[in-house]
Amino acid sequence: MKERKPRLKKIDPLEPLKMEIAAELGLLDQAQSKGWDSLSAKEAGRIGGLMAQRRRREP
Repeated sequence: MKERKPRLKKIDPLEPLKMEIAAELGLLDQAQSKGWDSLSAKEAGRIGGLMAQRRRREP
């Protein structure tokens, strides 16, 4: 039988920015304890929107 290689989780280069914004919005504790899936669509969209704004501002 063929051995399976363990899947390596890809590290998102935007993860630090996402965590920073979640902390500013007071959502980091919830995301870390219950996972990112525990956030509502409104909360996740707000994080994503702020990430996009900041990325556009950066040179």
